[in-house]
Amino acid sequence: MAYCGPMSKASSYVAACGYPIPDQANPTDLYLDLLTPGAEFDASDALVAAFTQRQKPDIDLVVKEAGTVIGHTTKGMLMAARELQGLEGKGVRFGAYAAPFYVQLRTLLSRKVRITLRNPGAIGMQILMPMITGVVVGTIFQGIGKIDFGIPQVLFIFILLTILSLQSLPLMPALIEERTFMKHETSERLYMESAHILATMLVTVPLSLIGAASQTLIIYAFAGLPSEFLPTILGWTLLLFFMFDALFQFVAAVAPDGEQAMTMATPWLVVFMLFNGVVVTKATAPIFLHWVFEISPTSYALQAIVLRMTESSGGENNFYVKSMGFQSGQDMQGIAVILCMTILLRLMHVLALRFLNNIQK
Repeated sequence: MAYCGPMSKASSYVAACGYPIPDQANPTDLYLDLLTPGAEFDASDALVAAFTQRQKPDIDLVVKEAGTVIGHTTKGMLMAARELQGLEGKGVRFGAYAAPFYVQLRTLLSRKVRITLRNPGAIGMQILMPMITGVVVGTIFQGIGKIDFGIPQVLFIFILLTILSLQSLPLMPALIEERTFMKHETSERLYMESAHILATMLVTVPLSLIGAASQTLIIYAFAGLPSEFLPTILGWTLLLFFMFDALFQFVAAVAPDGEQAMTMATPWLVVFMLFNGVVVTKATAPIFLHWVFEISPTSYALQAIVLRMTESSGGENNFYVKSMGFQSGQDMQGIAVILCMTILLRLMHVLALRFLNNIQK
């Protein structure tokens, strides 16, 4: 350093150091010439030595005295700024986030709604495609509810539950892409992860729920099943939808990319789809795997619906039910198991978004 002070006093200081500025010279050009090592008028070493002798002791003293003064904290500076604005004590936040949770949620929800409305593909994937699938599947099973209860109806219910379980599977790549943007923004403390999760759920879940309910009703109408079965079938299919939606969102929060997300979700789907009383029954499964039926949401849903339809048929063809190992009186247990799994998956979803796949800066 060669000089520390106001620019208006620089010429007099340089002159005092033995380098007066000619009347017709540009001071700035002269300063550059004097302080550029190797230049024709290079005096950088002399000016640095002069600074060390003339100014540095006073600067060191000022710095030492300033170090003994306790300055304002961040909180104090914020309060002082609000006082200058005439807003003393109002609207000052001292946490990591500048906005409270409800403001974060409102802003993220508004953004999510606008982005969804601008993307017809998002709405089409969650509502239109399930409806089209419902028409196709309904056409295949058209009128199946008008024949006597038996294996065809059981397979129909199994396929219906399988389709509903996979409703949210195609959304995983989009969820992973959103997670990447969220990680960048939360790393800057723009908002909390929980605000992002809640805003996303308030938009995607209702859309997917509309698609799932519409798909079920369309298939049900084509099948021609009696209306008395509608509450049972619709209730269990939607309950199953919520559980698998939580599963896929959890996997999307854990997996680094879409390909690994599909790989991670496959074992869960295989286990729950196989251990349901149709593909694998308690009679055919090894004893050490019977516990899987106790946690299989598809098994509980299929069992409840099939038993309801068997009861309505007057108990005919009960040997089908016995061969599948279904037992009555387990509806509340099944609902409790599915709800507990859904809540657990949602909690793990939150933790995964919070602690995994963080942005490396």
